[in-house]
Parts: sequence; C-alpha cells; structure tokens
Amino acid sequence: MPRSVNHVASRARRKRVLELAKGFFGRKKNVWTVAKNAVEKGLVYAYRDRKAKKRDFRALWIARINAGARLHGMSYSEFIGKVKKARVDLNRKVLADLAMNHPEAFEAVVKKIK
Repeated sequence: MPRSVNHVASRARRKRVLELAKGFFGRKKNVWTVAKNAVEKGLVYAYRDRKAKKRDFRALWIARINAGARLHGMSYSEFIGKVKKARVDLNRKVLADLAMNHPEAFEAVVKKIK
C-alpha cells in the first residue's frame, strides 16, 4: 500500500509560517528552514517584550514625574509619598502626562499636596 502523506496540512503549516515571515530580509522571508527559525525567535521576542514594555513605560513615567517634581523643589520619592498621604488618586501614567503636557495642572497637584 502506498504511503499516505497529508500534503494539505503540511503546506498550510508552511504557508502560515511564511505569512508571519513577510517583511523579513533576505532568505528569512522565503526559505522554509530559515523563516521557521526567524519566526520562532520573533515570537519569543514578542512574548518577552510584552512584559518588558510595562517595565519600560513605568520607568519613563517615573523619570517624567521626577523632572516635574524637581521643578517644584521636590524629589520623586518625596512627591509620591505626599501624593499617597494626600490620597490623590492619580496613577503614574496620568501624573507623567500632566508633568509633561500640562505643567499648570501638575503645579495644581503639587500645591494640593504641599
């Protein structure tokens, strides 16, 4: 009896991986073995960096709040401590946006907590 091979499924699997490799440079976009490795690596990076993105943005917000607070003679830790004590319910994302784009509103927050 002849050997049965499911070409439909294997072709679909390869096609799916090569679709994900669209836009890659050189052989990474059209050679199956190279593309498969590149796509796997890319998916690993994507998973890892979804977690890292949260850390990166928090660090950015802290840097912006620190810069805004120092314009008003306070350090970041001092500022956050007073915000918590005054029970101002603004998270770091909002405080960073105020410090960067709306300095007068940030100044109002500083006056409220002093």
